[in-house]
Amino acid sequence: MDGSQGPRCYQAAQIQNAYNITPLLNHGINGAGRTIVIVDAFGSPTIASDLQTFDAAMGLPNSSFRQITPAGSPPPFDANDPNQFGWSVETTLDVEWAHVTAPGANIVLAVAPSNNDADILNTTKYVVDHNVGDVISQSFGEAEACMDPTLLKEQHALFAKAVSKGITLVASSGDSGASQPSCDANSTAALFAASTPASDPNVTAVGGTTLTADPSTGAYQSETAWTEPFGCNPPAVAPSDVNCSGGGFSTVYRRPGYQSALQKNRARGVPDVAYNAGVSGGVLIFSATINVVEGLPADSAVFFVIGGTSAGSPQWAGLVADADQLNRHRMGNINPALYSIAQAKKQYAAALHDITIGNNDVAEIGGGFNAGTRWDPVTGLGTPNAAALLPLLVAHTH
Repeated sequence: MDGSQGPRCYQAAQIQNAYNITPLLNHGINGAGRTIVIVDAFGSPTIASDLQTFDAAMGLPNSSFRQITPAGSPPPFDANDPNQFGWSVETTLDVEWAHVTAPGANIVLAVAPSNNDADILNTTKYVVDHNVGDVISQSFGEAEACMDPTLLKEQHALFAKAVSKGITLVASSGDSGASQPSCDANSTAALFAASTPASDPNVTAVGGTTLTADPSTGAYQSETAWTEPFGCNPPAVAPSDVNCSGGGFSTVYRRPGYQSALQKNRARGVPDVAYNAGVSGGVLIFSATINVVEGLPADSAVFFVIGGTSAGSPQWAGLVADADQLNRHRMGNINPALYSIAQAKKQYAAALHDITIGNNDVAEIGGGFNAGTRWDPVTGLGTPNAAALLPLLVAHTH
């Protein structure tokens, strides 16, 4: 849709065209033989059938999909619990759109029994220890200061173990601009903070943009940092709240070597890359669970528009699965390769869209950061031109 009858939105083929994924798919580079693991809490009771409906509507091949609950089963789904319902929407977005960018990959949904840090970490630990997949997508986060320091250290060690096995870790940078919600769940305050797990140097952090593409074909036109028309307004406590691309600097991790040539802050900067996150210009999902909550028949042919950096993490995970297939083995931590590409002017211009317009300023914390040339703490190195980027990633990981 072009926005004339509501918010602009994109279907699968339009996003595939906008980020130049289609030429790869046409040559059989679709993640075949690779496995994407989506880590989420609570899950969705209808996700398996929702994915089938989504695939049929979007013209995607049937997916190889399964669910695991290695840290224990979640409680029976309660549609009246806003926490569980929110995670069901997240689960739907993650699974369906990972399949868009890697339609030949296997998808494993690893469901944590709650969104407590320990449960999510235990779920991720099983995935890593048992080598469940090649790339792990994490569309969640919190301020670094809000995670128990002991668990944060355990998480960092686990991520180091994952990349030593060649597993790639991807996480969304957050939707609260240069801030994160306060650690007090009952507060609406904002903290000047980077988001974990995105801030871990073993993770590829994905920020957000607002994509403008041809409303018919999806051909790429332009992008700005994701701020929507209203700018940052964290934390999101009402449906009318619109936020923007998470980004900033870690208070836990020092600047990794791969960033040293492109950013001079002594701390780890996030995000590393970006992807379409606009609510206007969002992506479509199908969920029978949402239909029922909205008072519609479960099988109603209704699709919902979703935005946020949560959309970018699973789609980048899909691109990593494609690259793994092209590479014929796992890529591991792709950040060193990404930053190496960005230091080569011609390669960078071909492989990534450098987003230079916009910011993630937050009034509540009195500031934020501006997008700019090459890396910035709003959109990172930018968004992918996949057909050019993936061969370069392969070349830079050998």
